[in-house]
Amino acid sequence: MNEETLPGVESDRPTRIVLHVDMDCFYASCERLREPTLRGEPVVVGMGYESGETFGAVATASYEAREHGVESAQPISTALERLPRAETTTDGDPDSSPAASSQGEAVGHYRPVDLEFYRSVAASVKEILHDCADVVREVSIDEAYLDVTDRTGWQRTADGDRTLAEGYARYVKQRIEREVGVPASVGVAPNMSAAKIASDHDKPDGLVVVEPGDVREFLNPLPVSSVHGVGPVTADRLSELGVETAGDLAEADPSTLRSQFGSRGVELHERARGRDDREVTPTGRPKSLSRESAFAEATDDSATKRETAAALAEDVAARARSRDATYRTIGIKVVLPPYDVNTRERSLSGPVDDPELVESVALELLEEFDEKPVRKLGVRVSNLSFASGEQAQLDGWDGGDDVALGADGSDERSETDETRRAEPADEGESRSDSGDGTPSTTRGQISLDDFDP
Repeated sequence: MNEETLPGVESDRPTRIVLHVDMDCFYASCERLREPTLRGEPVVVGMGYESGETFGAVATASYEAREHGVESAQPISTALERLPRAETTTDGDPDSSPAASSQGEAVGHYRPVDLEFYRSVAASVKEILHDCADVVREVSIDEAYLDVTDRTGWQRTADGDRTLAEGYARYVKQRIEREVGVPASVGVAPNMSAAKIASDHDKPDGLVVVEPGDVREFLNPLPVSSVHGVGPVTADRLSELGVETAGDLAEADPSTLRSQFGSRGVELHERARGRDDREVTPTGRPKSLSRESAFAEATDDSATKRETAAALAEDVAARARSRDATYRTIGIKVVLPPYDVNTRERSLSGPVDDPELVESVALELLEEFDEKPVRKLGVRVSNLSFASGEQAQLDGWDGGDDVALGADGSDERSETDETRRAEPADEGESRSDSGDGTPSTTRGQISLDDFDP
């Protein structure tokens, strides 16, 4: 179907047709491929649950596990409290049978991250996506945008029940299920942000179509957090302005939004009104790699903060290594109540690939906030290099000073370590800051690529 267009499609169509394909609980779905007995059972993919492991977090929790309060990015210790691990068999392997708990309580089936296996499954999915669209933007291992404007149309079928675009999206969705065996949710809309919202609207295994004339009506009643780019911090700030729904955001004064959020506020206002002119384009190499995790409530517990930072550092370093990238800068982001964003970084004397260094620098930078309540943490590596070459010797820092970063991640050395209020990053884009969309872990290492909302 590389060059095919479905019957009835006109050649001149100005309105774009975008599909957002989001694999449902992808890592858990992959585990169910090789262990069919896990279907319908609570599945948790992550690390830190084995004896002797000290740090860990949940990468993916199946919907059955979420019913017990297990969530993505949650410390594995919390997950185990809410959903005990299924008993192991005599040979030490986890028992995947439904009744693994002798007490009869609900149990979860915990599995380590197996990147190579997930990559192989993702490759099969993406072969289908590239076969079904001329332009594919791979956001992460489990998520992609497709421009199918030249493959289908917004016209309705002869019986008037659906658009041709809906039929084409169903075809893509069914091919993934039939040929690969994993479920996907698909959103169809005239632009990227609306398609993203549509795919999230009826998870899991959903298909939601928003026709060009219905975008504003579809968005209006949704909570403002549904707007692509509005994360928890921004949603709270908007709530203080009386903005609770996407409709409220669409009707808000753009000048007020600009004063509160800068140019991003105007962009979110446009998205809430159903306007998004971005083209679906393949993604190039990233300038930085980062991962963030928000706490349900602000915490001043040092162990919890260090555990989270260590897991994030491990993931970021693994992401860099999977892309054959080295980095010259290591930094953290700390959000203090109510919305004070603080960033710190350290520059190295040259590019390195050193996961242990990323963790140690992140934890050292975090010490400044040891006694403070924190609501969100992030770890970042930047100044990336992709060319092969000799790594720098770690006999000293370049400059040796910690510096505060601008809201865009730039080095604002004139402010040194001054804590300041900054505009939060586009929280809804956190899963796409990898740039090229490739997965980022090895077996036993945590990846936050599959953190579902």
